[in-house]
Amino acid sequence: MRIASIQHGGTVRLAIVDDGCFRVAPAAITDLRDVMAPGDGLRAFAEACHAGDTFVFDPSLLRAPLLRIQRDILCAGWNYWDHFEEGRGRREGQEVDRPQRPTFFTKGPDAVVGPQDPIAFDAAVSTRWDYEVEVAVIIGRDGRSIPPERALDHVFGYCLANDISLRDLQRAHGGQWLKGKSIDRTMPLGPWITTADAVDPAAIDIACEVNGELLQSASTALMAFDLPTLIAELSWGMTLRAGDVLLTGTPAGVGNARTPPRYLSEGDVVISRSPQLGEMRNRMTSVDLHSYEAGSAAGTM
Repeated sequence: MRIASIQHGGTVRLAIVDDGCFRVAPAAITDLRDVMAPGDGLRAFAEACHAGDTFVFDPSLLRAPLLRIQRDILCAGWNYWDHFEEGRGRREGQEVDRPQRPTFFTKGPDAVVGPQDPIAFDAAVSTRWDYEVEVAVIIGRDGRSIPPERALDHVFGYCLANDISLRDLQRAHGGQWLKGKSIDRTMPLGPWITTADAVDPAAIDIACEVNGELLQSASTALMAFDLPTLIAELSWGMTLRAGDVLLTGTPAGVGNARTPPRYLSEGDVVISRSPQLGEMRNRMTSVDLHSYEAGSAAGTM
């Protein structure tokens, strides 16, 4: 099942993407976490959508699939060895040995945009904007210290993300990655959530194109640490909540590791694609991120 958030009737609604159409959920179903609840929540949601409004699929109506992200986005870094190795000698004094366990960091939720939305770009904030296509995991059940053999029981579904990274900011703040990966309106998420029963997480193909040029292409089969290991390690002593988003790392081919480096600029079209999870198409769009904003204006485009 593919579950999307779409613009419909002046608001954002949940819908199933099915046979070239949207099947819209009742307006009373506003939070995907209600669908994740144990029991028959997913089946009841599907029945309600099939009994509701139906209209032709239109990608321009797609919004980020989670209407509310309750806390920072959880992320795994260096989770494809080819990506770890391509960065050797390019970490500007922050070199590390190959990690023996997963590397985790977080991103602020205000980074999220939809699968067709512009990606904010401001050369005054950074001159080194990089692309990173990834599989995002949507946690569907709360759990702490989850054993690897039960980890996939806690997954609701999967979607694409592009972890746009500002490499100069990533190096500037003590070697941690929060700041360089949390700039407002810079992380496409979508195009929808494909439920866990429809996807083999060990065989998801992902690719990233910029202006039509293929720059990244890999399978999750190449992950350094597989998804059960990521979930088990991350949840050790720490509760994962239904609705949490976990990014699982990017493969080789990022712009910072190329010779010469290939950074994103205003007007570039970034396509994140997977035959299992769909496609996102986002354009780098100039916006003032460096001027002071207060209140509700901050983070908007």
